[in-house]
Amino acid sequence: MARVAGQEFDSVLPAGPGRNRVRVNMFSMDTAPVTNEQFGVFVRSHPQWRRDRVSRLYADGEYLRHWSSPAGPGQDAMNQPVTHVSWYAARAYCEARGARLPTWYEWEWAAAASETQIDARGSPEWKQQILAWYAKPASGALSDVGSGPANVYGIHDLHGLVWEWVEDFNGMLVSADNRQQSEPDATRFCGPGALTMEQKEHYAILMRVAMLSSLKASYTTATMGFRCAR
Repeated sequence: MARVAGQEFDSVLPAGPGRNRVRVNMFSMDTAPVTNEQFGVFVRSHPQWRRDRVSRLYADGEYLRHWSSPAGPGQDAMNQPVTHVSWYAARAYCEARGARLPTWYEWEWAAAASETQIDARGSPEWKQQILAWYAKPASGALSDVGSGPANVYGIHDLHGLVWEWVEDFNGMLVSADNRQQSEPDATRFCGPGALTMEQKEHYAILMRVAMLSSLKASYTTATMGFRCAR
């Protein structure tokens, strides 16, 4: 894991109207997404998370479907990021390590760093690199983790490889209109910290918010992975 210093910053998801500044305390984060090999070790020691045994309450029918067997992936996929994994399964893996999933604000702050800057969000070149990944078709085998350059913290692949689960993804239901956030359904899903999108120039990060907002905890996709934090 790499250590990330605490910081106040302007999030794309402020905590409420007029509250753009948020704060994260110091935390540590995996330097790369969890791999198929690492998740395979977890599944073999926690067989309730095998794809042939997992409860459908905790993972949909696509869970780990790309693995060559219920106990693990093929040899050629060992160092690729694990995907087709639900939020429940990702959370269980991190808990087994004495860790947890990062919060959205932790992930967002760590992901704001480039190779040379702690906060590169004002850099047109940084934004273009991220958008170039989004423009690529989601086809073919994933690259191995750590293939891309590390940011200033020594953390790889926050952009350019897979989407990633965060602990509080289900608190990210967003509205373009603050007036809608008092409606019963929004209150039920968001609680008192209902969120609204800001800083629309950060389109690439908002695409990630939209992706996470569309999911349920049991969902799995071919491009959704995770990493752990403390």
